[in-house]
Amino acid sequence: MREESNAGQSQGMSREELLGLPVAVDLETSNRALGLGRSKGYELAKRGAYPCKVLRLGNAYRVVTADLLDLLGLAA
Repeated sequence: MREESNAGQSQGMSREELLGLPVAVDLETSNRALGLGRSKGYELAKRGAYPCKVLRLGNAYRVVTADLLDLLGLAA
């Protein structure tokens, strides 16, 4: 098992974690998978420049996991 790093630091995700994600994830989870910090991820999403498709649902952002996995080269 991987050791947890300091709280508040962005940490990547293992292949197993990525493949176990639900159909859509929040922006925080996607940022973690991509190694983006919280502020940078939200800035990119607001500008429409996030590296994969982001859905805006009310005040929340969601990323389709299939798009995220495709970007990371893990698409089935």
